[in-house]
Amino acid sequence: MNKVLYPGSFDPITKGHMNIVDIASSMFDEVVVAVLINPSKKTHFFTEEERVELIKELYKDNSKVKVITSTKSSVDVALENNCSAMIRGIRGVTDLDYEISLAQVNKDISDNKVNTICLFADSKYQFLSSSLVKEVFKLDKDIRKYVDDKVYVAMKKKVLK
Repeated sequence: MNKVLYPGSFDPITKGHMNIVDIASSMFDEVVVAVLINPSKKTHFFTEEERVELIKELYKDNSKVKVITSTKSSVDVALENNCSAMIRGIRGVTDLDYEISLAQVNKDISDNKVNTICLFADSKYQFLSSSLVKEVFKLDKDIRKYVDDKVYVAMKKKVLK
């Protein structure tokens, strides 16, 4: 089976992330979406469990998508799940510089077992990030063109608690 890991914080998952998952699932037998904890981010909008459940709900009809969570490094998660590669979404030149360095380190620390594949989301999502979505949401602006309706509803419910 040809498996690939798509690691990220997905807080929240955006239409850009979803576009990358859709592209990857057309290329691979299985896409393992890994909700990872980023220790440099001190606060999160959704809990880890909420993010996993939301992504599982979004992909419940796509048998090629598996959703997991881990506190381990993305390389370790890829190896544990028998993924020969990791998907990274690229928005622009700034992302590319960082991703090249990360890809080289990940390949090195995995003893050349895990490669990185960079995918570009459709042009309408190139600017999109979870941080931007959260900022716009906090300004009480409409984010429905950036996130799936299920994500929008979950964000609204979370604020009303």
